[in-house]
Amino acid sequence: MAGDEPVTSPDQHKPGNRKLGRIGALGTAAALLLLTIGNHRGHVEDYFLIALAAGLVAIVIGDAVLRRNGLR
Repeated sequence: MAGDEPVTSPDQHKPGNRKLGRIGALGTAAALLLLTIGNHRGHVEDYFLIALAAGLVAIVIGDAVLRRNGLR
């Protein structure tokens, strides 16, 4: 019965593997950069791929800085 379950917030759950998440994000960024190599004429999609890869790297760096400073 649903009424018997305790109410918990997301921060009370066991967190995921942080190192595996960072490796996954950086691997995805590398894969996005590899997608820029190809036989296409227009390079508009390259800008989006590079921006997404840079965003992932910025998130990983920001997370590392916040955790080192104890702000997260």
